[in-house]
Order: sequence, then structure tokens, then C-alpha cells
Amino acid sequence: MADAAVSDAWKTQRVLVAADKFKGSLTAVEVAERVTAGLRRAVPGVEVEALPVADGGDGTVAAAVAAGFERREARVAGPLGDEVTAAFALRDGTAVVEMAEASGLQRLPAGVFAPLTASTYGSGELLRAALDAGARTIVFGVGGSATTDGGAGMLSALGARFLDPDGEPVPPGGGGLAGLATADLSGLDPRLAGVELVLASDVDNPLTGPKGAPAVYGPQKGASPDDVAALDAALAHFAKVLEESAGPKAARYAASPGAGAAGGIGYGALLLGARFRPGIEVMLDVLGFAPALDRAGLVITGEGSLDEQTLHGKAPAGVAAAARAAGKEVVAVCGRLALPPEALGRAGIRRAYPLTDAEPDVATCIAEAGPILERVAERIGRDFLT
Repeated sequence: MADAAVSDAWKTQRVLVAADKFKGSLTAVEVAERVTAGLRRAVPGVEVEALPVADGGDGTVAAAVAAGFERREARVAGPLGDEVTAAFALRDGTAVVEMAEASGLQRLPAGVFAPLTASTYGSGELLRAALDAGARTIVFGVGGSATTDGGAGMLSALGARFLDPDGEPVPPGGGGLAGLATADLSGLDPRLAGVELVLASDVDNPLTGPKGAPAVYGPQKGASPDDVAALDAALAHFAKVLEESAGPKAARYAASPGAGAAGGIGYGALLLGARFRPGIEVMLDVLGFAPALDRAGLVITGEGSLDEQTLHGKAPAGVAAAARAAGKEVVAVCGRLALPPEALGRAGIRRAYPLTDAEPDVATCIAEAGPILERVAERIGRDFLT
């Protein structure tokens, strides 16, 4: 019994920091570092295990690398066609590929949007690089895209052909799909048939319609109301043409959850045979969250803003749900808190600590997020570990 008591005491003092990024202020790795430093100010001997997490969007590769994956790089096309260096992660035959690395908004020049012409071609090149590296399982994290092309660019990079009535390739981007006459998937890289492809996303939108990719996410990428209408019609036409060449599954996939993820690249991934799973669930499996959770007594999760979106598939909700199922206490850190205590409780979060409690000025919180987060973590250490 004494040994069990010692073990329990050790577990209550071991903290697992499994937080996402504070977008625009701190990466998930930096959040873990700052929380660890703050906890150790309050409890110098506390054991802290850092497991930065992501939900499939930007930061997913960095989280995998922090968990021990090898970082690999490839030169691929950015969303406007210019060449960029994009990273993916690889370990034991499993690759983590983040579409935002190639086709994300951060790849556009500051203040520039290209809702009709941005292409996912580079994301397809990144998938091909993972195949070249010997990946047998590919976790394809999608989110943060600059694109609304239904994955047409990605499919083209992998060997598909999308032609206009003159037999010429249609222009890049979702807008160009309005002129699509024929689609040919017969040239797709044959290695795809032997790979397990997992579509990891935190959204379950269909491809088109009022909840589709153009309507819901197009405005974030600079699309005007007219652009949204044009893109929705072009993607619907894309799916119709694909139905003629790929059969009824093309229409079924267009209506499937996740098809509208990242400007419809989810649709392209489903056509490749991907299996859709909530991004945070996939990433917790890939990162080895379960054994880390077993070693901990207290879990600290979080992200930049804890709000209604958090409750619908974002990383903190996934971490909290898994921790609650394991009977572990969960607290959260965030820049901004927009959830009442009862909503946090239903999500499995005992208490949230926003930076704005320590520094009411939001601009200061954003500019000095690291030091303020350390102060907040020190308070968590006093509240829960002393």
C-alpha cells in the first residue's frame, strides 16, 4: 500500500502540458515552454511533460516534430505557383503532412488574397514527397488554407488531369473549374492505393451549399459575395464532372462530412480514398497522448481563444474529453476566454486561466504573451500543486 501511495503522490505532481498554439503570439511548443517555466516557479521540483498538440491545421507538423518525428523538407508550389520550402514529419513509416505548409494563408504575401486562383498543387507535391520518403500511413492535416479549389490542384500534382473543352488544362484555382469539361483520374500515382490516408480536420462541412467551403470559409480568404457564388457553382460543377468519370461516389463524397475542409481539399482527399477523422483525435493517437496521460495527474491544455468554436473539434476540447475519460483533472490556459464556467465544465475543463486576468489590455497580452503566460502558469502551480 505504501508503494501505491507513493505512486499516486508522484502522479498528482506530474503535469502534462498538452496545449495548442496561441495563434499570432506563441507556437504550441512555446506555450509548453512558458507554462513549464511558470509551474516551476511555483513548485521547483514538479515534473512536467510537454506534448504540444494540434488539430490538423497549421502547427500540426511542428507538434509531430516536438513529439519525436523527423522533420523533412521539400520544394513545392505555393498557392500562387511560386516555389516554397514546405515541411512534413516522418516516423516509422507514418508521415504527418500539413496542407497549410504548402497551400496555407501564411504562404500569401501580406494583405494579398487570391480566392479564385489559389491552388493546392503544392499540397499534392508534399503528399508525393511523403510517398517518396516511404510513408505507408499519411496523416493529412488540413486547415488554414488560402485555397478553394476542391483539391483539384492537389489531384493534378498526383497525376489527375482536368481539361477544358479544347483539351487544355483548366486554370489553377477554384474559379478555373467553371470551365472544366473532362476529368481523368486514371493517372493518379499508383502508390496511393497501398497507403492508408487519413484526412484530419476540425471541420465537417460538405463541399458546397450554405454550409459548404465557399460560403463558410471563402470570406476569410478574401472572397466577395460574388466570388463565393462563383466558387460554389464551380465546385458543384467540378463534382458533377467527376461523377461522370469517377461514378456515384464523387457525388456522395461531395456531401460527406469533411469534404469542405480547407477549401474543399477534403473532397480531393476523399476521392483518393482517405478516411475522415476529427483532427485532434488523429493527432492525439499519432503523438502518443494516451501513455503521456497515464503518467500525469494534472493536464493543462489551451489555445489562443477559448470560445464556442473550441467546443466543436478544437484541440483543447479533444484533450479535455480524453483526460476526463481517464479521470484526470484538466485546466486550461488561453489568451481570451469567451466560455462560461458551466460550458467549460461540460467540456471537462475544471478551470480556465486567460491571460487577460493577469493583463487586462488585450494588445499587451498579444505582444507579451510569453511572460504573461508564465505568470498565469505560476498561479496554476500555486492553485493546484501546492
